[in-house]
Amino acid sequence: MVSTVSEKEVLKPPVAISISGLSKSFNNEQFVLEDVNLTIGNGEFFILLGPSGCGKSTLLSMVAGFVEKTSGKLIVNNEEVIKPDRNRGVVFQQADAALFPWLTIKENIEFGLKMKKMIKQTRNDISSHYIKLVGLDGHEGKYPRELSGGMKQRVQLARVLANDSQFLLMDEPFGALDAMTRRTMQIELIRIWKETNKTIIFVTHDIQEALLLGQRIGVMSKGPSSKIEKIYDIPLPYPRTFTDKEFNYYYQMIQSHFD
Repeated sequence: MVSTVSEKEVLKPPVAISISGLSKSFNNEQFVLEDVNLTIGNGEFFILLGPSGCGKSTLLSMVAGFVEKTSGKLIVNNEEVIKPDRNRGVVFQQADAALFPWLTIKENIEFGLKMKKMIKQTRNDISSHYIKLVGLDGHEGKYPRELSGGMKQRVQLARVLANDSQFLLMDEPFGALDAMTRRTMQIELIRIWKETNKTIIFVTHDIQEALLLGQRIGVMSKGPSSKIEKIYDIPLPYPRTFTDKEFNYYYQMIQSHFD
């Protein structure tokens, strides 16, 4: 039997991100995204799910402020997004491209804090806290080349958290990891999200991953001119497992969009 949503779960958090009529074309050609509408609550874990080429990473980049809109509205914390902001931290799929290879793990995590001209002791206190939070104790003095793929992603995540970003924008961050490491990182991400109450937008093309992580899943249509075709509320408790009957119910429902 499918879970029912309790009265407490129905209560919606304040809106953190509001998107209306958002469209994007490159070089005045056919739209990549067209008429995207979405609201995301503060502290929500939201999934953008869709096949390759549907524009989900483009949409995430627009929220980050890396890509300009063609038309429509994109509001974060009641302000129009016009450029990147430290409050919107991005975790990329390829950690090697995001980390500074000449800096230690601790120095990578403290990089943004140093740019803010924080004193050394404050930087140390903050980085130490997030190094522990993401499970990197004892690895502070290592360099990225000495770490596994999963550990590098932990460094990326710790750096974003250390900058105290309200939003975590995650573009298929576990896509390059092996299956066992990916599952470990998914479990860790849920734990960190619960402890920090960050607002997360997570991009994936994997239905199982979407169901393991998200409170809501926005299914995107195939490109070009993609939009969010359907949004599913996923009231399943954490931790979630593939073998659960309710998990399979939602899996089949979402899979029907891609059959």
